[in-house]
Amino acid sequence: MPLTWGESTSEVVVTENGIIAGATGGRSARPSYVPPHLRGRPQGASAGGGVSNNVDIAPKGSTGANPNAIAAPGPEANGGIATRTGNGSAWGAGSGVNHVASWGNSSGSGRGYRHGGRGRRGGWEREVNPFANDGPVAENIFEAENTGINFDAYEDIPVETSGNNVPPPVNTFAEIDLGAALNENIRRCKYTKPTPVQRHAIPISLNGRDLMACAQTGSGKTAAFCFPIIAGIMRNTPPGRPRGGRKALPLALILSPTRELTSQISDEAKKFAYQTGIRVVVCYGGAPVHNQLRELERGVDILVATPGRLSDLLERARVSLSMVRYLTLDEADRMLDMGFEPQIRRIVEQMDMPPAGERQTMLFSATFPREIQRLASDFLSNYIFLAVGRVGSSTELIVQRVEYVQDADKRSMLMDLIHAQSALAPPGQTSLTLVFVETKKGADALEDWLCRMGFPATTIHGDRSQQEREHALRSFRTGVTPILVATDVAARGLDIPHVAHVVNFDLPNDIDDYVHRIGRTGRAGKSGVATAFFNEKDQSLARSLTELMTESSQEVPGWLTNFATRASYGGRSRRSGGGSKFGGRDFRREGGRGGGGGHHGGYNGGGGYGGSSAWD
Repeated sequence: MPLTWGESTSEVVVTENGIIAGATGGRSARPSYVPPHLRGRPQGASAGGGVSNNVDIAPKGSTGANPNAIAAPGPEANGGIATRTGNGSAWGAGSGVNHVASWGNSSGSGRGYRHGGRGRRGGWEREVNPFANDGPVAENIFEAENTGINFDAYEDIPVETSGNNVPPPVNTFAEIDLGAALNENIRRCKYTKPTPVQRHAIPISLNGRDLMACAQTGSGKTAAFCFPIIAGIMRNTPPGRPRGGRKALPLALILSPTRELTSQISDEAKKFAYQTGIRVVVCYGGAPVHNQLRELERGVDILVATPGRLSDLLERARVSLSMVRYLTLDEADRMLDMGFEPQIRRIVEQMDMPPAGERQTMLFSATFPREIQRLASDFLSNYIFLAVGRVGSSTELIVQRVEYVQDADKRSMLMDLIHAQSALAPPGQTSLTLVFVETKKGADALEDWLCRMGFPATTIHGDRSQQEREHALRSFRTGVTPILVATDVAARGLDIPHVAHVVNFDLPNDIDDYVHRIGRTGRAGKSGVATAFFNEKDQSLARSLTELMTESSQEVPGWLTNFATRASYGGRSRRSGGGSKFGGRDFRREGGRGGGGGHHGGYNGGGGYGGSSAWD
C-alpha cells in the first residue's frame, strides 16, 4: 500500500533474497536512537546479549591487508539477513555473515585480514557491511529513483587547472591503479565513470601533489579525496607503526566544519574502505567522548573529525598527528572563515603534524573567494588549483524561482507550494521538501505550525542536541517526516538524496549561503526546484541573486531586475571571487604565477556536505 505522510511504516524484514515482508506476531519494533559509532552493532549486542563488550563491530582491518587481493562478496552474498525497522534504518547485518580470515598475503607480511582485523586485545572483530543501509527498504520508499549517479546529466563542463606540471585527467576508473578491493567498492557504490572533479583530482592526488579544488555542490568531492587516501595507505603503510594503543597515530586526517558533515564523510569513507584493511574512525562533539576514545584505542588509519573535538583529543594527548601523511579540509572556505582560522592553524601548524611539503594536503569546497585562497595557500606546497564547472553558482538542473512575498503571507505561500509538490509526486512516493529559515526560534515555530496544519515536519538547528539532530535527519531522509525546517546548519554539503524542493522561507544575507542552500536539491545529476521568498528587506541580495540566476540560464522576474538596479550598495557581489566564476579562479594568476590548462568533461553528483553549526 503506498506510503502517505499520515501513515507510519510497519516493521519490515529484508531476507537474503531481497524480499520485503511485514513482521507477523510479537510486538512491533520501535526505532531507537543509535549513535553513528554504534550503528554497525547487531540488535542484540549489549552486556549479556551474546556479544562480548570488547568486540568492536565498527569497520576494522589491518594496514597490512593486501591491496591487490580480490574483495570477497559482502554479507548479502553470504546468507546474512538484515532486519529493518519502519523508518528505513538498518542497524547492522544479521548473524549469518561468513567471516573469512586470510592469514597471509602475497607480500609475505602475514597481516592480511579479508573480513576483519585483530583488536587491541588480540580478539577477532568482524567488519560490518557499510552498504547494509542501501538495501531494498530505501529503494521501496523511492521506488522510481535511480540510487546511482546520473553520469550523463552533464556534458562539456569546463574545467580549469593552474599550477606546474599538472597531471593529465583520466576518463575511467580502470585507468587508475586503485587496487581490486577499492575498485569493488566503487562498483558497489554504482559509480560507472568518474565525475569531472574526480577525473582531475584523483590523478593529481595520486601523484602526490597538493590540491585546492573548487567544484560545485553535489559533484563527487568526497570520493575525489577519499579514493587517493585509501589507495595511498594500501600501497605504502609505514613499517613498525603501532596500530592501537592509548595514543592514536592516524595516517590521514579529514577535517570538516560540522558534526553532520563529519558523520556523513565517515559513512562514505567506510564504504570506500570496506574490506581494504583500512580503519576509519569518526570524532565529533555532542557524542560521548569515552566511546570515541575506545574506538581510537583500537587503531585508526583515517580520522574524520571536527576541529573542536580534535583539539580536545590533542590536549588530552590521545591523538598524535606526527604520522599524518594526508590532510584534507572539506568545506575549507567555511573553516577558514567566520573567525575559526586560528583554531585550524593551531591544529595544522602548531601541533606535531608534518609541515607542508612533507605531508599531502587537499582542500575542497564549492566556493573559494580570493581572500580565503590567500589564507589556505599557507597550508599548501607547490599546489595545483582545480576549478570545475560554474564554480560558486548552482547547477542548471535546479530550477530557481523567486516569489515576492510579504512576511505575513509566507506561511500560506509555503502551504500552497507543499500542496503543489505533493500533487506532482508520483503515486506512492514521498516528496521531500527542505525549508530554510533565519533563526532557531523561527524554525521551531514553523515546524509547530506545519504539524498543526497536518504536515509532518521536523527541525534541525544549533540548539538541538546531537541525538535530536541525527534523529531529525534520519526521519527526513526516510520520508517519515518529509518536511525539514532548518537553519544554515544543514546548508553546507549535507548529502540528502531525493530532496525535490528547497524553499528559502527567509533568504540569507550572503549569496554564498544561498548557493549552498539550493545545492541540497538537484544532486547526483537529478533535477530539483528551489523557491525563494523575497521582499524589501532582501533587496541587498537582489543584484547578486540576479547575476546568479542569469548565469544559470534561469528566468529573472522583471521586478527583481528593478530591485537589482536600485541596489547600488549593500550585498556582496558574486564577482568578488574573481570574474564570473566566483572564487573559481586561481588568485595566483593575478600576480602572473602558475601555469594552467583547460579541459571539458562530463560531470556527476556524488555527495559532499557541511553546515554552519557550532564547532565541536
